[in-house]
Amino acid sequence: MAVVALEKDYADKVDVRDRVENFHGNHVVYLHWEEHLGFCAALAFPLPPAMPFGALIQEIIPTYYGMHPDFASIDWAAVRWTIDGREVTPDPAKSLAEHGVGHKSLIRFWTPGLHGFKGSRS
Repeated sequence: MAVVALEKDYADKVDVRDRVENFHGNHVVYLHWEEHLGFCAALAFPLPPAMPFGALIQEIIPTYYGMHPDFASIDWAAVRWTIDGREVTPDPAKSLAEHGVGHKSLIRFWTPGLHGFKGSRS
């Protein structure tokens, strides 16, 4: 849905605070575990573009999603990933930037066979 500003030159008068320049070399990256709506929206992280994708899987995801009862049952080899709507097969050794992750990118992942607490999608 398009937004129409009521004031002319609105964009010139607004101080956009989530510009990449404001994150000290990091990019804001959104991460969402699909079919697990106990996490109702994507989580936002300031991450360095050079960070290996494997670090996202081994350090970031367990820290924030690890408390979910389904987490221990994830088959990481079967996880389906998208980055900004594009299907990807991540290489754990390659950086986020090498995977096309940029400022305000959305990484979504689906865990086959796991559909939230007791199949509730939550």
